[in-house]
Amino acid sequence: MADEAELVIETHLPVTFTKATGTAFAKGEIPKMEDGMVAATSVADSEIPAGIVHTEVTAAEASPSVSIYRGGIFRGTAGVAGVTVGEAIQIDTATSSVNRLVDADVGSEQIVGTAFETAASGVQFLFELLPRSVDLA
Repeated sequence: MADEAELVIETHLPVTFTKATGTAFAKGEIPKMEDGMVAATSVADSEIPAGIVHTEVTAAEASPSVSIYRGGIFRGTAGVAGVTVGEAIQIDTATSSVNRLVDADVGSEQIVGTAFETAASGVQFLFELLPRSVDLA
């Protein structure tokens, strides 16, 4: 996997999420959250972010859980549209590779956090991880 987020300042301890047997997660990956506090692989921009994976879990491991950060300061990679300082950010799996981030769309309800720097596509930047889902409807 590419473009995994890197922890810069730990402000929160990781929490344990359940995962499906046979599911693998790379350290720094941004999985989605499903009902029952389950982490799953992200495949779309509109999914609820679980946070950032703390420790790699291979598919061969029988572990039913994965540790995930729900807060902290991270270094991530900007997606196709880039990011702007102070803006809410979301995952950009639709137009970029997995784990890249972009400014959240107007009316976006699935937020990963807030950009601390402006960055163009493919450039690394600092951001605050604060995953949340806002019901705007």
